[in-house]
Amino acid sequence: EVQLQASGGGLVQTGGSLRLSCAASGFPFDDYAIGWFRQAPGKEREGLSCISSRDDSTRYRDSVKGRFTISSDKAKNTVYLQMNNLTPEDTAVYYCAVDAEVPVCSIYGLYDYWGQGTLVTVSS
Repeated sequence: EVQLQASGGGLVQTGGSLRLSCAASGFPFDDYAIGWFRQAPGKEREGLSCISSRDDSTRYRDSVKGRFTISSDKAKNTVYLQMNNLTPEDTAVYYCAVDAEVPVCSIYGLYDYWGQGTLVTVSS
């Protein structure tokens, strides 16, 4: 059974940093991508970043390039999202998801499995 567990959210002041973690298990796939998404109140969910299992290649949404960094620790089956210089516009529920059987990742892919969200609140 594929399971994803997102954690690391919390309350931070403007300009602060957080690191989100996505612990993954039960993957029967040879190639896959793990992505980070967020959904703010009253807004649609948006893809932020993804990483491919095959070669650790990454993609970022333009609005988070230079502030967010995705990385993976295969030994721990965990993907991280380091978020720096946060602003109130980053306040949202953040989710991780897996796109199965893909050689490269896309933040616009059809992700098959989703974890529960973790809330990030950035105060002004």
